[in-house]
Order: sequence, then structure tokens, then C-alpha cells
Amino acid sequence: MVRAVSLVSGLTMTSRILGVVREQAFAALFGAGGHADAFVVAFRIPNLLRDLFAEGALSAAFVPTYAAALAEGGRRRADELAGRVVALLLLAMSVLLLAGFLGSDWIVARLAPGFGEVPGKSSLAAFLTRVMLPFLPLVSLAAVAMGMLNAERRYGPPAFAPATFNIVTIAVAFALWQLGWSPDQLVLGWSLGVILGGVAQLGIQLPALRGQGFRLRPSLARDPGVGRILRLMLPATVGMAAVQINIFVNTYFASFQDGALTWLQLAFRVVHLPIGVFGVAIGTIAAAGLARRAAAGDMSGLQSTLVDGLRLLAFLTIPASVGAIVLREPIVRLLFERGAFGPEDTAATATALALYALGLVGYTGVKVVVPAFYALDKPRVPLLGSSAAVAANLVVVLALHRSFGFGAIALGTALGSLVNCALLVAAFERRWGGLRGQGISRSLLKMVAATIPMGALAWLSELWLSRWLGTAGVVAGLATCFGPILLSIVAYGAVAALLRLREVTLLLGLLRRGTRPAGEAG
Repeated sequence: MVRAVSLVSGLTMTSRILGVVREQAFAALFGAGGHADAFVVAFRIPNLLRDLFAEGALSAAFVPTYAAALAEGGRRRADELAGRVVALLLLAMSVLLLAGFLGSDWIVARLAPGFGEVPGKSSLAAFLTRVMLPFLPLVSLAAVAMGMLNAERRYGPPAFAPATFNIVTIAVAFALWQLGWSPDQLVLGWSLGVILGGVAQLGIQLPALRGQGFRLRPSLARDPGVGRILRLMLPATVGMAAVQINIFVNTYFASFQDGALTWLQLAFRVVHLPIGVFGVAIGTIAAAGLARRAAAGDMSGLQSTLVDGLRLLAFLTIPASVGAIVLREPIVRLLFERGAFGPEDTAATATALALYALGLVGYTGVKVVVPAFYALDKPRVPLLGSSAAVAANLVVVLALHRSFGFGAIALGTALGSLVNCALLVAAFERRWGGLRGQGISRSLLKMVAATIPMGALAWLSELWLSRWLGTAGVVAGLATCFGPILLSIVAYGAVAALLRLREVTLLLGLLRRGTRPAGEAG
């Protein structure tokens, strides 16, 4: 699992870094004003539908069903199931596209009512929504292809697919920068670039599918596998709906504060780096392993896979969380403060980053724990966790938004993720056990202890470098950001080694050995 994680981590890190570059271009072009906020909401609408019906619920239900079909019926049975899923998906996406196109004005008015206070902002967001709706079927089909390849242990192409989206949109951003268009023209060009990126994200995976022998045969014939997917999707969709309610609530409140949507978007993009590199990578590999062990009835192996995934995630994300909090302003300043994005935007985005980072362990942990419940055919449990997260977020936002503005939204999201992860871990332990007695609590305490000197060193070194070099310019920005980060990594690794955390030995051994080629991973 660790070898496969290293492959996916590397490719996912590439994608996340490119994602940050994409957001850098976005911030430089649009800053944090009306055009930026309008795009954020417009892009959020197809993303809400994608997460709700396709990449979220469908992927969670499809991967274990496809893996079982491949194991029990071979290539022909797997192709048959995939063809019927694709046909049904295209039919559903057609209906959603039509509804979204006709109802975009109504949707924007409900999702971001604060836009109505700024002339033209709502209509711009509705127009951009209609432009970007074709992104939905493209990324939905890409999600199906990703699930198929992961189930067949071909982790490289699907892990690289999101990077192709970022590469295309960055190229579009470079072209737009050279053209010198008006903000209205720029935001339209950026939206069209999103469609091109969706085409690339799907297209990059098709050769790998053909290489596995897959041949698409779309059909709407009844299939027990499709029935199982739909049965698993129903509670999963409800569970994802709970997450989308969170997004709806956050967007609703943030729309009343000009620039808040963009600040929150950029801050969460930074948090997405460790989520993608650690959470998505480990979660992707663990999901396939959990599905195989559940299909084989190997509960002991499933429990060990889950424990290993959670421990490795905690070892990596706890220091990442502390680092993001301590170095929030140098990170945001280096990444985004240029062009239309000024120092006030940096301060606001840094505040959001620190608050989001509090929930980093929860964001990533859910990506490992949830697949265990789907592999064991218990999809209703993640629904309860998601509902608890929504409730926690709503309480925080309602209680604190009037006083803390957009900061309450970031804090509510972070606390909700921690509540979600904690409830899922407790539910798994209560139902199947196997998590206690494996030293998780003791290891967590050691990890937290190792971050204390790490955080202090990061803070002191950043303070000293800022006084010596200042904060203006590329050299000062690189030094005040990466200098403390490198020192922190060394300090955390050294203290963790002294505390004899086995994850240190595991990762050092992996670095010494290198990794196998993609076809041999796992």
C-alpha cells in the first residue's frame, strides 16, 4: 500500500501544486472582487452537482461493485457493468444540464443572495453557470474512468488526470494575461478554459482503459450490479447532500461580504495541498485495498489497512496543520499577493487558512474511513457523520458569523470535519472493533508532542527572517516561507525519530528503496 501511495502522492502533489498555480493566475487576474466572486459561485454550481451525483456518491458506490464484478466475472462482466453505468450516467447528466441551464438565475439567487446588492453580479454569475455546465458530464465520466482504473490497480493515469485539467487552465490563463482583455472578457475566457480542462481530464484516462482491454458498450438493460450501485448511491447521495448543504450555507453567508468567497476559496486551495497529497492519495489506495479485503471476507486485513492508513495520515497531517497555522501569512503572501490581489486580501486569506487548517486531520481522515463502510456495505453510517458535520458547521456559523464574518465559515467547516471523522472512527470501532490496542492513541500523543518544537522553530525562524529580509519581493517571500518549512520538517522528523514513531522508519525505508513502476504497485 505504501508503494502505491508514494506513486499517487507524487502525482497528486503535482496536481495540487498546479492547482495552486492556477489559483495564483486567477488571483492575479481578478483579485478578490465582484468578477472573482461571480466565477466562484458559477463554478460551484456544476461542482455541487458533480459531488452530489457523480464524483462523490457514484465513485463511492461504483468502485467496490466494479471490483467485485471484475473478480467474479472477469473482463467481459466488468465491461458490461461499466457500459450500463455510463449509459445511465449520461441520461441523468442530460436532465441535470437542462435543469441547470433553465434555472441558473433562480439557483444563483438562492445560493448567493448577497450578490443582489451589487448591480450585475447575480446576472454575471448566472451567465457563467450556463457557460460551464458542460463541465459536469465531462468530469462525471472522468470519475467513472478513475474508479475503473483504481479498481484494476492502475493508479498512475487517474492520479494524473486532475493535473491535466490544471495544465490546460493555466495555459488558458497565460493566454488571457497576454491578451489584456476587459474583466468581463477575461472571466468568460476563464470559464471556457474550465470546459477544455474537463475534456483533458477525461481524455488522458481513455488510453489506459483501452490498454486494460476495456471496450465501452453502452446499454440501459437491467443489471444487478447497477441495482447495487443505485442502492449504495441512495444513502451516499443523501450523505453527500449533507456536505452540499454545508457548502450552500457557507456560500449563502459569504455572499454578503465582498471578496469573502474568493478569500475562502484561495485558503481552502492551500489546504487542498496536504488533503490531496496525503488524504486523497492514501484514501484512494486504501479504498481499493479495503474493497478487496471485504470481498475476500478478510476482516483482520481490512482493520489493519484502516489502521495503517489512519496512522500514516495523522503522522503527515498534524504537522502540516500546525505549519499552515504558524506560517499562514508568508504562505499566502508568496502564493497570491501580486496583480489585483493586495495586502488586505493576503491578511483575510491567511485568517481563513489558519482556521481551515484546524480541521486538516478530519478532512483527510474521512477519506480513509468512509471507504471502509462502503466496502462493508454499510453506507448509512457515513450519512450520519456527514449530517453531524453539517449540524456542527451550521451552529458555528449562525452563532459567530455576525461577529467574525467569513472567519466563522472557515472555523465551522474545520470543526465539522473533525466531528465527522471522530464519529466515523467511533462507529467503526463499536461495530467491528480492531482499532483499539494497536497503539493509535499513544502514537497520536507522540505526533502532537513532536509538533511543539517544530511549531516554535517555524515561528521564531519566520520572525527572524522577516526582520532581516523584510517581506517584499520574491527572494524575501521564498526565504520567509520555505526556510521555516524546511527547518520544521527536519525538526519534526528528528523528534519523531527520537520518540520511535514507526512511520519515520516506514517513510525513510520507502525513500531508500524507491518505488516500483506503476504496473507493479500495490
